[in-house]
Amino acid sequence: MHSNKGKYDSLKHDSGLNPPVLKLFLINDDVNSFEYVIEVLMDLCQHTYIQAEQCAMLTHFKGSCSIKSGTRNVLEQLKKDLIQHNLSAEIR
Repeated sequence: MHSNKGKYDSLKHDSGLNPPVLKLFLINDDVNSFEYVIEVLMDLCQHTYIQAEQCAMLTHFKGSCSIKSGTRNVLEQLKKDLIQHNLSAEIR
């Protein structure tokens, strides 16, 4: 996997207003392995291994887990990238 380090780190909005902060949730599926989900979270979200593992476990047992917060623009792109990696996600 290629690294997207820093790609989603900037949560600034260029309008000068304080845009609403939303959350991106990883949604449970019965398709992807824990190791794959952990790898994707580490690559796209810059999670540590332990953080990614905890998110994968919470998603498995609770149905979803918040994996990133930020503006809609930032989260929409990350959501698209997660979907391209065959993971399910939604912004709330």
